[in-house]
Amino acid sequence: MRNIHHGHHGFRARGFTFPPGFPFGGPGDFGGGGFGPGGPFGPGGRGPRRGGRGSRPNVRTAVLALLLERPMHGYEMIQELDSRTNGIWRPSPGSVYPTLQLLEDEGLIEAEAAGGRKSYHLTDAGRAEAETAAENPPWGNIGDDTMSQVQDFRDAAVGIMGALKQVGFNGTPEQRQRALEILNETKRKLYAILADGE
Repeated sequence: MRNIHHGHHGFRARGFTFPPGFPFGGPGDFGGGGFGPGGPFGPGGRGPRRGGRGSRPNVRTAVLALLLERPMHGYEMIQELDSRTNGIWRPSPGSVYPTLQLLEDEGLIEAEAAGGRKSYHLTDAGRAEAETAAENPPWGNIGDDTMSQVQDFRDAAVGIMGALKQVGFNGTPEQRQRALEILNETKRKLYAILADGE
């Protein structure tokens, strides 16, 4: 009979210890978080990027277009872009806030404290560029086909992670090793797809 122990520090089977929550690192690691900027399946992901294809939408343009509608604070802009692209593009604070600082330094926007947060609004100097940005906002370039494709990626990823969980909790060490080899080979093949497109 398999020696199984469930405890605070994880799951142990046949001498193999899984961290709590294995194989998920935490809420959002797959799903919305995985498909946003910095995630493996979203614009701005950290995988290899070649040439200009698949580049992330322009944060500067998005910020100016949003501020043409109304004053917003930085986190509100992130939420708006996430909502308008159905979760496909959620720029990180590390890209939004430096952009806001740059636009403020250029005199195109101004900040004022509101409810413990900085709320940003356009200056007269920034309105012209914002009007140009709003004519073709970045979120408008993400079509229904892209949204459908991203949903397919999400569904496939959730299924894969479910299968990994089953192998992780119920598989033998040999089965887990085979699963790891398949994952590594799949990763290589996915990157090869990008290389073949050059």
